[in-house]
Amino acid sequence: MTYKAVLCGCGSMAKGWLRALRDTPNLSDSVTVVGLVDIDRLAAEALAAEFGLAGVAIDTDLETMLRRTSPDLLFDVVVPSARRAVVAVGLAHGCHVLSEKPMATSIAEARELRALADRADRLHAVVQNRRFIAGVRRIRRMIEENALGRLTGLHCDFFLGPHFGGFREEMDHVLLLDMAIHTFDAARFMSGKDPLAVYCHEYNPPGSWYRHGAAANAIFEFSDEVVFTYRGSWCAEGGPTSWESAWRIVGTKGTLLWDGADRFEAKVVAGTDGFLRAVEPVSVPPASSEADTHGHASVLQSFVAAVRNGSRPETDGSDNIKSLAMVFGAIDSARDRRRITIAA
Repeated sequence: MTYKAVLCGCGSMAKGWLRALRDTPNLSDSVTVVGLVDIDRLAAEALAAEFGLAGVAIDTDLETMLRRTSPDLLFDVVVPSARRAVVAVGLAHGCHVLSEKPMATSIAEARELRALADRADRLHAVVQNRRFIAGVRRIRRMIEENALGRLTGLHCDFFLGPHFGGFREEMDHVLLLDMAIHTFDAARFMSGKDPLAVYCHEYNPPGSWYRHGAAANAIFEFSDEVVFTYRGSWCAEGGPTSWESAWRIVGTKGTLLWDGADRFEAKVVAGTDGFLRAVEPVSVPPASSEADTHGHASVLQSFVAAVRNGSRPETDGSDNIKSLAMVFGAIDSARDRRRITIAA
């Protein structure tokens, strides 16, 4: 079965979506983009030309486009402030909707979108493409297999200095709301635990080219006595980490280090004597499914498969709201300067 799709929001992020749809065989065979929508018609026309979408419908109004093309799927790639309206219109027109992150601009709004999706009997899922990479999947498997013993902590550093320009540099809580959700979602996924509470300090370092909140430190309490700590900055130049952060995963038997790219180092206790116990290296297993390691393409494949099978994809809003709750819990904690209980 081939599904018709409309893509709303034709900025630079949309190119990653269209590349995945074009270059992934089982996506190119099962999804046809029939319409592009953007408030700037020229942006939509330029995107259509770049990707050779001859004959694709173009409009500046989403509702008009949906009436015109009657698509099965809506790909929502708009700025966060426009998400609620776009998702609501798509669901009202009978579309299954896949959105860029964040899922919503507040937990109340996210709950509203969950209710709208349930009433429409349609899916609303979120592109958390950074959990669909080999490193994250390998760590998830290692934790599940108890190779490090009982999990006690996940700790990560995220330090980069990107100069985006545009809306990000004017956002409130730019690091927490626009980027940290990837890392928070990865921690929740790798650990298999639920977030319970958070204490966070958010700040904008001297020299920051962002208007607000380019850096943050957070301590999360997860279920089963697991702790997750996050140190991050988007205005830290000179010693960058990976976009996936640099990680230390600690269990009762040993520790795994991951640089967020290709380097893993895992060691477990090998002896019972000595002030510091002897350790030995252990291998990190491959991902349980290679198909889940292709980033954006894997998210899209999971979404389309769920539509076809009548199931919920891994990043369905009913799950992703927990990662969003971590973000807003951290924001509330930073504002109120106190520990915040997380409730999705």
